Amino acid sequence: MKTAIVNLGTIVTGDWREPFATGDTIVMHDGKIVSVGTASADAVSACDVVIDAGGATATPGLIDSQVHNTFGDYTPRQKTVGFLESYVHGGTTTCISASEVHVPGRPKDPAGVKALAVAAKKCFDDFRPGGMKVYAGSIILEPGLTEADIADVASQGVWLAKAGFGGVMTPFDYVPMIAWARKHGMITTVHTGGSSIPGSAGIWAEHLIAMNPHVSFHVNGGPVAMPDEGFPRMVHESEIALQVCTAGNLRTTLLLGRMTMESDKFDRFLIATDTPTGSGIMPLGMMYTITHLASLGDMPVEWAIAAATGNNAAVYGLNNGYLKAGKDADVLVLDACVGGSKHNALDALRNGDIAAVAAVVTDGVPRFVGRSRNTPASMKDVRVVQNRVPQDYGLGKH
Repeated sequence: MKTAIVNLGTIVTGDWREPFATGDTIVMHDGKIVSVGTASADAVSACDVVIDAGGATATPGLIDSQVHNTFGDYTPRQKTVGFLESYVHGGTTTCISASEVHVPGRPKDPAGVKALAVAAKKCFDDFRPGGMKVYAGSIILEPGLTEADIADVASQGVWLAKAGFGGVMTPFDYVPMIAWARKHGMITTVHTGGSSIPGSAGIWAEHLIAMNPHVSFHVNGGPVAMPDEGFPRMVHESEIALQVCTAGNLRTTLLLGRMTMESDKFDRFLIATDTPTGSGIMPLGMMYTITHLASLGDMPVEWAIAAATGNNAAVYGLNNGYLKAGKDADVLVLDACVGGSKHNALDALRNGDIAAVAAVVTDGVPRFVGRSRNTPASMKDVRVVQNRVPQDYGLGKH
């Protein structure tokens, strides 16, 4: 399928060091971005679908790097069906498992946690709720696992490992297990902050520095933050990616954002939601954290968008998260909301508002155009102006 978005007012690349692209057109083919900026009239007319952005803003699809999926598009924690599809309507086009810890009666023995991770990974390989990619199957590190166990699940495609919910005596017991997972090519993640569920323990800076995972999950608290003195240690004494979450502590989110900017460590600053949890389901969670950082934390809004897109993609080794040729064609068209005081998406986010999600494209396929069911309408008229595919991409009125 060939898709083009034309008449864009601004293109945000997802790369905080080079955050804007010149031009007004994005062309996609067979699930990849072909060009960003300009395109010939012939290239656009050859597309199956052409979306006129009406001067709105394009960004990469948001990557939520901490979602508590289980099986299917269902969360037993909040007893809700369809939450992942709903997140697409908030601009999230990729979710990464925080481990399937919320599966009812989840096993805790080595054979069980291995089977759970492999099953979850394989179930989501071809399941695309609302067009979203879900990278599922994160093995929960439990006592009794051996390096051979880690090598076994890695050989079956599991590439995520999570510490923090296992029945260990002390967080330092995770050190060898994290090392095994890293050795076998896994991205390793660790719960950070106070206990989030009964039976888990607080994990603070000294534990994380000893473990040396790839990512400190919800370093701003999930939901309870670690002591403030741990944040400078995480920034300056480690190379761990520092993920902040909507379902965490807002004060420490802003604190860490400033630290990473001032110390030129912003590549390590990631945004996620840490949902569904006791904090609920947050289809607009990624958007809210972006606007909190941009409006309250003096972070350039294009940097905050990069923390939710390109930074996540780089840390996790994904091929999306950037609006650049060769990347996966996951694209949002955003705008200011009707009735707001601002007139484009970036100014709205700087003002503390959410942006209207006017179109979502994943794998080069438009999932909806013109209206999200989770945001107000856009100020600009974003519409399909050429369509050779027998499908209506619009949604009905609320």
